[in-house]
Amino acid sequence: MYRGGRPNRLARVLNRIGAVQYAYRIAAPKQAVTLEVVGRRTGRTISFPLVLTRYDGERYLVCMLGDHTNWVRNVRAAGGRAVLRAGHRETVRLVEVEPAARAAILQRYLELAPGARAHLPVDRTAPLTEFERIAADYPVFRVTPDQ
Repeated sequence: MYRGGRPNRLARVLNRIGAVQYAYRIAAPKQAVTLEVVGRRTGRTISFPLVLTRYDGERYLVCMLGDHTNWVRNVRAAGGRAVLRAGHRETVRLVEVEPAARAAILQRYLELAPGARAHLPVDRTAPLTEFERIAADYPVFRVTPDQ
């Protein structure tokens, strides 16, 4: 559904349904959220269903498709400003995590997000060194309150 890192028509439809489902907590997994960010080209708010990963007392968003996905590019263009929705609306700032600090977060992410396992070339039970090897290819953002 994500050939070349881009969603096909079915994936786009399912993502739209998931974004609404997660935003309004309709039969949504506990860690599911909807990310809303201003599109870098259109200026319109765009919604993406994601898995919120909690690790070491912090919250993170991980991109299972790598650097060149729309939501990552939009977040970077917006200076990290975004909204998370999961039954309520929270204005946040997403701060990109350096690749050297991503491995353990990626490992935790794969524990929580079974749908992402096909997209990361590491088994969820692999040692941390395997996650370190791929960490630079998968953006991770720490969720902070927007001040």
